[in-house]
Amino acid sequence: MMLASAPAAALEACDAGVVHLRGDWGLARFAVEVADDPAEQAQGLMHRESLASGAGMLFLYESPRPVSFWMRNTLIPLDMIFLDKTGAVLRVHPEAVPLDETPIDGGPGVQAVLEINGGLAARLGIAPGTELRHPGLPQEAAAWPC
Repeated sequence: MMLASAPAAALEACDAGVVHLRGDWGLARFAVEVADDPAEQAQGLMHRESLASGAGMLFLYESPRPVSFWMRNTLIPLDMIFLDKTGAVLRVHPEAVPLDETPIDGGPGVQAVLEINGGLAARLGIAPGTELRHPGLPQEAAAWPC
């Protein structure tokens, strides 16, 4: 994860392997793996023993929907950041417990989910209202388009 100055992040081109987040707390950038098909989404971050602090996984859906996640076979604690079609954070589920099979409900209207290391969202200030920029979101609706 990299915190950046506003001009640098604003000028950086959108890249499918990167998400940018902005809020009243500042800006952040994560290198992401994109999970945009059912097989990739089912696998997620299972069986991984670590995740770099500047990395994450972005789950993209074709349209807004209710989603639910679990931590089956996931070995590292994760923050799950649920986003709407504009890229606005709807909800953050902090510190999902490794190997826990309890469903984590993202609620309705979820277009994307960003998973990052557990505790990082709180440390950065990522909360409802934070905006995410990525070319996989519907650009015509994006609060922070590419």
